[in-house]
Amino acid sequence: MTEAARRVVQQTEERLEEVAKNVREKFDRVTEGRLTDKNQNASAERADHGTDRGPDEARRRGQGGSGH
Repeated sequence: MTEAARRVVQQTEERLEEVAKNVREKFDRVTEGRLTDKNQNASAERADHGTDRGPDEARRRGQGGSGH
C-alpha cells in the first residue's frame, strides 16, 4: 500500500471513530433513563404474572411470533 493510501485509510478510520463516538453519545442522551424504566417495568410485570407464561407464548405463536 502506498503512503497516500495509508493516509487515506488512517483519516477514514479516525472519522469513523469520531462518528461512532457521536452516535453513542446521542444514543445515550436519547435513551437516558428509558431503558432503566423499561427494565423496571418488565421486572414488575414478571413479578405480577409469576411463571404463568403458557397462554402468552401460545398466543404469540398463533400470531406468528418467534415462540422462543
